[in-house]
Amino acid sequence: MPVYIGKRLLVAIPTLLIISIFVFSLQKLLPGDPILAMAGEERDPATLEFLRAKYHLNDPIILQYFSWLGGILTGDFGISLRTNQPVLELIGQKLPVTIQLATMAMFFAMVIGIPIGILAAVKKNTWIDYVANIVALTGLSIPNFWLGIMLILLVSVKLGWLPASGYESIFVDPVRSLQTMVMPAFVLGNALAATLMRHTRSAMVGVMSADYIRTARAKGLSPREIILSHSFRNALLPVVTLLALLFGELLAGAVLTEQIFTIPGFGKMTVDAVFNRDYAVVQGIVLCTAVGFILMNLIADVAYVLLNPRLRATI
Repeated sequence: MPVYIGKRLLVAIPTLLIISIFVFSLQKLLPGDPILAMAGEERDPATLEFLRAKYHLNDPIILQYFSWLGGILTGDFGISLRTNQPVLELIGQKLPVTIQLATMAMFFAMVIGIPIGILAAVKKNTWIDYVANIVALTGLSIPNFWLGIMLILLVSVKLGWLPASGYESIFVDPVRSLQTMVMPAFVLGNALAATLMRHTRSAMVGVMSADYIRTARAKGLSPREIILSHSFRNALLPVVTLLALLFGELLAGAVLTEQIFTIPGFGKMTVDAVFNRDYAVVQGIVLCTAVGFILMNLIADVAYVLLNPRLRATI
């Protein structure tokens, strides 16, 4: 297993290198001059030249890239052009918020989507299956921003059960933190649960028609044992891949949901950085998101091996 993980990590190195080239190059295509945005109304030529020299913006783009890449390799993600803070420090402030939101959203998605998907597969072509598919289609169709606003009006404004917006660190006040995160996590998890339900149902239907499931029934195994021990375990492989991709997508930040609930996560920071032409921050966020996707795929690959004995035999 360690050798397998090492090989996967080696494959990730050129992937990250290619991503870094695209991130750096595409960022330079954005219109506008970040130095002019920093200078504001007082655009003294000497000040502008000083700022461009300070941030190496006068250097050829290749030298700028290697300078930036060298800093990344030493843990220096650069300085925010807008706030003058280290980018790594900004990411360290926002990343825990995004991870907490993504984790809670995935919890809601799994609790809702997987059981309904299993039930729909077991009760295939019955009214339960039809209702489950209608619910899933509804969950996919409802926009997150609309659901978020409706929840705020109902749960916060009318019933007063949860705060409408804001964020509190889980390390400062765990109860308050969970209260502020429940609604945005449910909004995100609702759409993910619909996707997860459809994939779980499809995988379960395919597995339950296999020969070894018919053999298990012929041996007299209980339906519960057949579904949970045999069918669901083998149906997990595509579901695990989907979970890894969905979690990686959440790490990129949920822009609309974070804006509606005023959550200071990756999504809000990305929007602010793009509008402010804060190159270093955008590059740092995208690179961290890419690392998150690669780690999620690595976890999915390891889970594949653990769940499938045939794969373990080939390693």
